[in-house]
Parts: sequence; C-alpha cells; structure tokens
Amino acid sequence: MRSETLARLKGMKVGVLMGGLSNEREVSLNTGRAVAQSLERMGVECVEIDAGRDLPQRLLEEKIGLAFIALHGRYGEDGCVQGLLELMNIPYTGSGVAASAIAMSKRLTKVFAVLAGVDTPPCQVVGRKEFTEGKVAIEMQAPVVVKPANGGSSVNVTICAEDGQIAPAIELALKEDTEAMVEKFIEGPLLTVGVVGIRALPAIEIETIDGFYDYKSKYTPGNTVYHLPARVDLAVEEKAARQALLIHNAIGCRGQSRSDFILDASGQVWFIELNTIPGMTRTSLLPKAAASAGISFDQLTLDICGEALAVEA
Repeated sequence: MRSETLARLKGMKVGVLMGGLSNEREVSLNTGRAVAQSLERMGVECVEIDAGRDLPQRLLEEKIGLAFIALHGRYGEDGCVQGLLELMNIPYTGSGVAASAIAMSKRLTKVFAVLAGVDTPPCQVVGRKEFTEGKVAIEMQAPVVVKPANGGSSVNVTICAEDGQIAPAIELALKEDTEAMVEKFIEGPLLTVGVVGIRALPAIEIETIDGFYDYKSKYTPGNTVYHLPARVDLAVEEKAARQALLIHNAIGCRGQSRSDFILDASGQVWFIELNTIPGMTRTSLLPKAAASAGISFDQLTLDICGEALAVEA
C-alpha cells in the first residue's frame, strides 16, 4: 500500500498548504515544513505554498497533483480551503468540506458525538449579539470552562470556579469568536487519541503544570508532560479508542483526526473535541502516537497521502 502510494506521489507535484491567515499560522508553518521535508526525503517533488489570499492564483501556477493541507484554524481547517480545492478539482488530504466545517464547530461536534452514543459534557452556547445586548441568561453554573465555540487553538479559554467569573470569561472568548461555549468543567487527566484511516493510535495522556491544556501549555517548552503509554487502565484506553473512531466516522472524517477526552474520578470518559488537522511536527502528538505504534514520520505522511489518493482512485 505505501509503496503504491509513493509510486503515485513520485509521478506528481505535491503542494504543501501551510501558514494561512489564522492565529495558528506559526504552528502551521512548522507542520508544513516538517511535511515538506518528509516528502523530499522520500524523493517526492513538492512545493511549500503559503495559503494567503492569493492561494487560487498560486494553485493555478504550481499545477499540483495533490494538496497536503497543513493548515490549522480558520480558513484552513473549517472547510474553506477544502471547498476551493474541490472547485479547482485538486485532490487533498484530510477531511472533506462538510466534516471539516462540522468539526470546527464545537457545538455541532457535540451533536454528532451524542448521536454516536459518546458522552460529552453539557454546555450552553452564547452568541456575541445576544450577550452584548443582555438578552441571554447564563444557565450553566460553576465550575465551567468558557471557550470560543469555533476553532481549536485553546486561545481565550478560561476555567471558572465561581459563577461571577463566567460573564467576564464569555466576554474574553467572544473577542476570538462570534460564539462562546460554556461547558461543564470535568476534572481529571486529559487523553488524546489519533486516528489514521480506520485505525486508532495509542492514547497519549497529557499532564500540565497548571492543570489545564491551553495554548500556552501546548506551545511553551516545559509546561506539559506527555505520557505514552497513558497511565490509565487498558479498558479506559480501549474505550477512548473506540469513541475516537465512532466520532471520526460519525462526522465523516477521512484521513486523520485527533480526539481529546477527559477521564473523571469515577472512570467515566468524556469527549471534549476533535481536530481534523492535527499538528505534524516531530514533537506533535499524532506523530508521537504513530511512532509508538511502529509508524515512522515518513510512513505517517504516506498514509495520510494514501487516504487522499484512495478517494480519487
């Protein structure tokens, strides 16, 4: 399978779409460079494309046979660039337009999780207009987590231990998005499970020095410790893996995804969110999990490309 994928890739130019316009631009550039280096190591012709507003023109000029989407956040992970590539008839890696848009919305992702029979914490979504005009009653009680309802970078996320902290936290989240999600806070270790194709990878347990995995924890060296294998019972890890596959399939994801869960004190596994384009640097979680399953970085790159090419076969 991988040899066939590599042979096909060597017959085309691969465009690595990276950078972009979201607040996750720098992380995306790192992902894109790592993917491009992987393709080059395998003898595949590739070009790094910074996905700005001139992206349609760049795609026409480069005449690529496959787009490897290494974009994170708005415009790259929400179905926008996927729709552009569909219009231009360019095959691309990762989930399609609909699944990308669904997964970008924490509200819709929860709906699909519930339909799939996966437990997820209760929440309330608050719109910017209604909140600004004082037309919304906050039904959730502390402790809660308040976060932008769309996106996945954990920017402007607040844990509220008291009810009086909720309104200011909503105001902060609404600086990043038009909607804020107020979600019941579940205390416990965070587990993340990657999916590639039809396979769930080993779970990684994430431990942070301040107890919360936000943007600072993700990207500040020394703020986070990753445990692989996770320090949980095998039954818990297997349940998280099953649920990651259930949600991946329910939303209609293809290629790769990464789902986050919290394990509470009673042993209950709670689904939090799904990321359709996980980071792909050598220190990112998806490659770490793949490596623990015996899949090298280059093999992971091939597997993701292979899933995209299979759609076109």
